[in-house]
Amino acid sequence: MRDKMEKELKAELLETLELRFNKNPQRHSGLDWKLVLEKLEAKPSLLDSLFLMEETGGEPDVVIFNSSTEEFSFVDCSKESPIGRRSFCYDQEALEARKKFKPANSAMALAQEMGVELLNEVQYKELQELGEFDLKTSSWIITPPAIRNLGGALFCDRRYDHVFTYHNGADSYYAARGFRAILSL
Repeated sequence: MRDKMEKELKAELLETLELRFNKNPQRHSGLDWKLVLEKLEAKPSLLDSLFLMEETGGEPDVVIFNSSTEEFSFVDCSKESPIGRRSFCYDQEALEARKKFKPANSAMALAQEMGVELLNEVQYKELQELGEFDLKTSSWIITPPAIRNLGGALFCDRRYDHVFTYHNGADSYYAARGFRAILSL
């Protein structure tokens, strides 16, 4: 019974991903879904991560950041930061440092559990060239060690038709701040 259910979930996920892929060609110009499907079939473990990206509200789609290579990634393309990944502080160290009102998890820990990574600043800005994201929310991004070692962490959003990068204490968390994931193939 479980195998049948897993096959049905896999088929549903692949159908959802293909529909989103076909609906948003500007995110992956010139790429054929068959190539994406081949890569996914070659590494079936990636489907578990994609399922979690979808289940937490990320609406993953194929994005090409570097058109000179054949590399592409699945990135959260939900209009706002994925709802199932909000209200987390930045990392486990920040979570453990909180004395009161601890969030349920940290962005970095959940990303690791999901088998994905947070976007870095360059990737976040490139994603924003493909659409308008985080108009009401914000998303944690990979923070350079020099900033993190001083207790800070970075996040981004889009306001006033401009992409902003900000800083906050790594232990902070807000209902409107989550994280966007990337899964490279």
